[in-house]
Amino acid sequence: MKVNIVYWSATGNTETMAYAVEQGAKEAGAQTKVIPVSAADGSVLDCDVLLLGCPAMGAEELEEGEFEPFFASIEGSLSGKKLGLFGSYDWGDGEWMRLWQDRAAADGAILIADGVIVNLTPDDEGMATCRQLGEIAAKG
Repeated sequence: MKVNIVYWSATGNTETMAYAVEQGAKEAGAQTKVIPVSAADGSVLDCDVLLLGCPAMGAEELEEGEFEPFFASIEGSLSGKKLGLFGSYDWGDGEWMRLWQDRAAADGAILIADGVIVNLTPDDEGMATCRQLGEIAAKG
């Protein structure tokens, strides 16, 4: 099982989540690649499961400088693609994740789990949830 993990992180929280997700996927036997969104292109779709991480920004929305343009660029290729979403937040109630999940589902993506959200820096429970997302991805 090949799992690509693409993320954007300003404070390091979502990056920490990305590596915890990778750990869970690797421990479950997947071949993984972690890619900062600044280095990502359409080739990230060459995998069995794509995992995307982006924190809530502004009024609970995806980061608009790099991540939003990247996500918009692959949306037309998500139909039938197994996809998992994760990210951190500082305020609000996770609306950005619900909207992102709805958007991905409308694009035809197959969501492998509910989006994983962690308030600020992931604690032990948050890290375990991230690893669990990786395990689910590894099982396809």
